[in-house]
Amino acid sequence: MTLRLPAEWEPQDAVLLAWPHEESDWLPCIEDVEPVFINLIREIIRFEKVILVAPEIKDVRCKLLAAKICLERVHLYQIPTNDTWTRDFGPITVVDDDRPQLLDFTFNGWGLKFSADLDNQVSRRLHQAKAFGEIPLTICGMTLEGGSIESDGRGTLLTTSECLLNANRNPHMTREHIEEIFGRLLGIQKVLWLENGFLAGDDTDSHIDTLARLCPNDTILYVRCDNPEDEHYHALQAMAGELRAFRTIEGRPFRLISLPWPQACYDEDGHRLPATYANFLVINQAVLVPTYNDPQDAHALSAIGQAFPGHAVIGVNCRPLILQHGSLHCVTMQLPKGVLP
Repeated sequence: MTLRLPAEWEPQDAVLLAWPHEESDWLPCIEDVEPVFINLIREIIRFEKVILVAPEIKDVRCKLLAAKICLERVHLYQIPTNDTWTRDFGPITVVDDDRPQLLDFTFNGWGLKFSADLDNQVSRRLHQAKAFGEIPLTICGMTLEGGSIESDGRGTLLTTSECLLNANRNPHMTREHIEEIFGRLLGIQKVLWLENGFLAGDDTDSHIDTLARLCPNDTILYVRCDNPEDEHYHALQAMAGELRAFRTIEGRPFRLISLPWPQACYDEDGHRLPATYANFLVINQAVLVPTYNDPQDAHALSAIGQAFPGHAVIGVNCRPLILQHGSLHCVTMQLPKGVLP
């Protein structure tokens, strides 16, 4: 196997972020969310670099300097954006004979729910600015978000049918057609489709990175709900059953580790927000975990530590992020080793 989609825990050069700004949906809570991004950048640059895009970079640079962020570790690019969810509009990196290549899939605002005309151009504009040196970028004729797929780096991909088979993405594509494309473009040999699982308040049509995550040594971390009174109970119990039935590419069952269920979070209008501990980010020698000022935060950090021995497990307060229905993994996209010049 020469072509493959690396696992997130493989060595990285950087993480891509997009700064929240007043022309985005962040306007009502911009003063709450900017510190989250500053803290996230501070933690990432301990281990690797950050590529940061923003419509105007002068003010962002001043805010980072005021926060004593080392700008030698942050590459700033002035690029217009609609929003901040780089997981879903950033480039997806594959390696072919150990040489990285970037894939730019179409991002349509999670099924035309939100404007995405600017976000859909970010990867191309970064490439034109030589952010990735001479690494080739291929434009792919398929709508796909990075948060909808999980790779183990060895040919297995985990996803949800609710998202990938939704008519608001690629209505002309069947399950078999999508699997063929994944094999051809990503080197995927086996696709594990979850038919159950959702989060109330989630705009993504059940992205896998909110529900279950592939981890080293044939391990899956997944969200678990044990409260029969919770609206998620039956769907997540069914999802757990599916995970138990899944097999690795060698035919073995996965090692399953459950993540705790945080207390329900609501916005000021009483709508439930999609708080999930599954939305963690793996970087070099560390895992950054979203926390929500919840009693279950410590249990989540412990569970994730079991799946990533030898990694520092670092909590990042993401309570402000879920006000816009996403969390830590959603606002980040890792760039594997060899992508930066």
